[in-house]
Amino acid sequence: MANQFHPISLSDVDNLMPIENASHSHPWTESLFRSCVGGRYFGQYLTIEQQNANRNSTVGFYVGDYVAGEATLMNICVNPIEQGQGYGKVLLTEFISHAKRLGAEKLFLEVRASNISAQMLYINYGFSEIGRRTGYYPKAIGYEDAIVMSKTL
Repeated sequence: MANQFHPISLSDVDNLMPIENASHSHPWTESLFRSCVGGRYFGQYLTIEQQNANRNSTVGFYVGDYVAGEATLMNICVNPIEQGQGYGKVLLTEFISHAKRLGAEKLFLEVRASNISAQMLYINYGFSEIGRRTGYYPKAIGYEDAIVMSKTL
């Protein structure tokens, strides 16, 4: 199967919202997603060629923000039916490469304190915890902390 990246445009948001909604307990709204396309924002969605079919399937995407030599991973998600197959690594690697191409020297991200698998992915790619935002993410009852991580390129 061949992985293919495609830049996210406003016309892609409708097709990516089902993945966003299925991947997060508190997903971005469509209007928020649309506000993060273009300008200082960059993003890609990943498709894979389906075996025994003449079509591609979108498995996930990322959205980043670039300002003055710093890039922030704003959102990354993999369709739940495709999780556990390494697509998160593929998307994170592409985000890092894209940020480098833009001239980023430092990367940032925030992750839910309860999302241990994502934290391990980021640590394995050289990110380190630099702080916490107390009560940042909403959850079913109350809020949870965000772990702020960074990586120098």
